[in-house]
Amino acid sequence: MGDDHFDGAGPQKAPRELKANQISPADPELYKELLDHMSDGVYIADRERRFLYGNDAAYQLTGYRWDEIKGQSCQDLESCPIGHIDAGLCAQNCILADCMKSGETREAKAFLQHKEGRRIPVVFRVQPIRAADGSIIGVAEIFKDDSAPHDALRKAEAMERLAFLDGLTQSPNRRFLEMALQTAFREYQITSISFGVLLIDLDNFKTVNDTLGHSGGDRALIVAARTLAGALRPTDTVGRWGGDEFLAIVRNVTPEILAELAERCVVMVEKIAFPKQMSARLSLSVSVGGTLISSADTFRSLVKRADDLLYESKSAGRNRATTR
Repeated sequence: MGDDHFDGAGPQKAPRELKANQISPADPELYKELLDHMSDGVYIADRERRFLYGNDAAYQLTGYRWDEIKGQSCQDLESCPIGHIDAGLCAQNCILADCMKSGETREAKAFLQHKEGRRIPVVFRVQPIRAADGSIIGVAEIFKDDSAPHDALRKAEAMERLAFLDGLTQSPNRRFLEMALQTAFREYQITSISFGVLLIDLDNFKTVNDTLGHSGGDRALIVAARTLAGALRPTDTVGRWGGDEFLAIVRNVTPEILAELAERCVVMVEKIAFPKQMSARLSLSVSVGGTLISSADTFRSLVKRADDLLYESKSAGRNRATTR
C-alpha cells in the first residue's frame, strides 16, 4: 500500500474485504477514517515499535507532523513523541515493549514536551493490537491533554494559599489562625487535651519603620515570622495576627512548656542580626503573652487573656514573656 494511505493525501478509497488473519498495523486504512475523527491523539506502531500511523489530534497535541515521525522507531528519542513525554519510558522501561510483552494495557500520566518546547500534562494508554490467532502484532498509543484538571487543581491550590496565607510573610493569616483556634477548641472539648496561645508583638515597630523605611519594616516582619516558626515545635502553628502582631497555637502543653516556648520566642528574635548595610544599630525584640485554655473559656476570652498578659510584658519593659 502506498504512503498516500498513511497521511490522508489523495482521494478516499473504497473499503476492501479482508480476512481476519490479514489485519495488520501496516494497514492503517482499516482504522484511519475512524481515528482521524477522534479528539484524542493516536499512534499505531508495529512489533519493531515503528510508527505506522498518527492522527491529526496527535499532531495538534505534539506539534510533530506525521511525515516527521512516520516509520521511525520509538527508541529514537530525538523524534519519538512518546520519548518526548518521558525519556525513561523508552530508554529504561519502554511502555510499548512492556505492553507487547505482557499483552496488558498500560496507563500513565506524564508531561509531554511539545515540539515548540512547552510542557503539556497528558494521560495516555497503550494497548496491544492482536491478530485473529491472538498474537500481538503491534500497539495503539492513545493520549489526551490533561491540562484542564491539572490547571483547575493548580488554580484551586493557588486560591487556597491566597485565602489562608499572609501576603507579606507567607505565614498563616488571621483567617487561618481563627479556624485553627476553633479546631483546637473542638478537640479540647472532646479530648480535654490542653492547648495554649501565645500573642507576640514586635517591640517599637514604629522605630523599625522610621529607621529602615517601610520596605525595611516589611523585611523585619518576614524575618520575625520565619524566626518564630523556627522557635516553636512542628506541631505548633504560628502566623500573622495583624500588623506587627503574631499568634501561636501550641498544643499538648503544660504551664511549664508554655513558659519555655514563650521565652524561646523572645530569645530567638533577640538574636536576629540584620546585615550591616541595612543598619548596624537595629535590633528586634518581642513581647509575649501566653495562656492555657480553661473549661470556662470562649474564643474571645482566651485571646483577650493572652492580650492582657502581652500588655504586662510591654509595661514591664518589653523583650520578655508573661505566661499564666
